Amino acid sequence: MNSLSNHLLQVKIKSTGAELCAINAIKNNTQFIWQANADIWGSHAPNLFPIIGSMKDDSYIYNGKTYPMIKHGFARANENFEITKSSETEIKFRLNSNDTLHKMYPFLFQFDIDYTLKENVLTVNHTVYNKDSNTMYFSVGGHPAFNCPLYKDETYTDYNLEFEKPETTQSYLLNMTSGLVTDQKISVFTEGHKIPLHKNLFNNDALIFKDLKSRKVTLNHKSKGPVLSVSFNDFPFLGIWAKPNAPYVCIEPWLGIADSETTNQNIEEKEGIIALNAGETFSASYNIEIDHRHLV
Repeated sequence: MNSLSNHLLQVKIKSTGAELCAINAIKNNTQFIWQANADIWGSHAPNLFPIIGSMKDDSYIYNGKTYPMIKHGFARANENFEITKSSETEIKFRLNSNDTLHKMYPFLFQFDIDYTLKENVLTVNHTVYNKDSNTMYFSVGGHPAFNCPLYKDETYTDYNLEFEKPETTQSYLLNMTSGLVTDQKISVFTEGHKIPLHKNLFNNDALIFKDLKSRKVTLNHKSKGPVLSVSFNDFPFLGIWAKPNAPYVCIEPWLGIADSETTNQNIEEKEGIIALNAGETFSASYNIEIDHRHLV
């Protein structure tokens, strides 16, 4: 286990998948990250690369050839991440392409995940290097799960998600069997910028947003105020998810999205896919900010 710390927070990250697995308040030991109860959902905050969500038939087509690809990509459980930089407040992990990965993803790449702790903010930065001679196609994103309710005397319905701007957009529904994005949508916002949390919110799987005005969302107790915020300026898509009735909520910045039901499976034409030219570099980061009232 790898740790970062300052006078406010301690952060822990597993080497496997370079997965964030704890954010603790130093003074009161409040834990903000879901602790991966395997009977409910056995992850904390997977890193999603080189794909997000499900692909039709768990595969895609590139240059006329079909390749297998698991849901959310191969990075999240990968044991080959190496630490390339480490200090009290920063750690960088690196995953390079190899012969095994090349069988499912035919591009030479380097994928770095950098965690930096500054005061009450943890920044998660993703950098993709295209080391191939061809254009590389990929998605990248986060999947952090936050404890909700935060304290024992609270309930899930005490909380809402509050967006920085009024929103009129709707959430796209997934096909519950295939995991693919449909063209059906539902309205989930109340008061223009809030999503109340309740036990039935995720009965149809994740909420998926393609065109939010906001680039910041706050986990907020309805009477006590904000707990934490996730800022995602670099990410055009956002997922919100939890297992039904589970005591957490995932706030997921995405650069990419699951396949649609109408996909032709060609990765070059996939919605939200990033095309990175040979020899070029791409970076995107999001921030997790813990509200100071929970750090005293």
